[in-house]
Amino acid sequence: MVEGILIGLAALCAIYFAVIVLYAGIGTSFAFIWLFFAALLLFLVYGKWYYEKNQDQIPLWVPVSIVTTCLAGFVSLAVTCALVFWGAASSDHQGLDYVIVLGAIGKEHTASSTLKKRLDKAIAYTEANPETMLVLSGGKGPGEKKSEARIMYDYLVYNGVNPEMMLLEERSVSTVENIAYSKVVIDRHTELEKRKRPQLVPRKVPGRYLVAADRPAEIGVLTSNYHVFRARLTARKWGLENVYGISADSDPVLFVHLCVREWASIIKDRLMGNM
Repeated sequence: MVEGILIGLAALCAIYFAVIVLYAGIGTSFAFIWLFFAALLLFLVYGKWYYEKNQDQIPLWVPVSIVTTCLAGFVSLAVTCALVFWGAASSDHQGLDYVIVLGAIGKEHTASSTLKKRLDKAIAYTEANPETMLVLSGGKGPGEKKSEARIMYDYLVYNGVNPEMMLLEERSVSTVENIAYSKVVIDRHTELEKRKRPQLVPRKVPGRYLVAADRPAEIGVLTSNYHVFRARLTARKWGLENVYGISADSDPVLFVHLCVREWASIIKDRLMGNM
């Protein structure tokens, strides 16, 4: 019974790997994790059979340790994927002061499919919230002639977004840098805006309410649905307190793979202290 389930799961992992390769190409990031999962499951089948044949020669702690490690990894994956799904299902918060649009690898001078989905979501958001500033975040990746931020800017301007409502951040090459450098851009813009208008000093006006100082900026992070959870935690790590996730669609065929890849990225960023 157990062996049949494990073999079936291994077959599904191998089939999904084949689907990824045929659909998106052999160079798809982290695709070989599915072959690793298939091999691990088959190893567990063989290990169970071998242990049953040689119980007298193998200490009990060996199979217990292997099973415990595998279960811990599965629970970690399941919990993380649940959090990723929760982030993907988050509703859009309206009326934000700034929305950071995270870049993705472009195609020469144009946006990739992933980036277009994020940009189309940004267009829809600005149509509903015309006073929101967009912070377009992304530098030049390997083989890119234009920064991701510039590609995003050109696409949004072409589709009718007001150029005066966009700020560019063109240095970042990772999610952590997206957030860190975008915070610098937002802080600079906020400071410039404060200089343009009279300062409000908190005071008590007889017969009236207290006039408060400027409230903290409310900031959104717009990215692909599987990426929202990690992006929000990274933003909070870098001092953005009032931060909200805005979820753009992702490829439905690759969604499960992207969630598993995100699990590995979350573990890495946790260990490195990035979130």
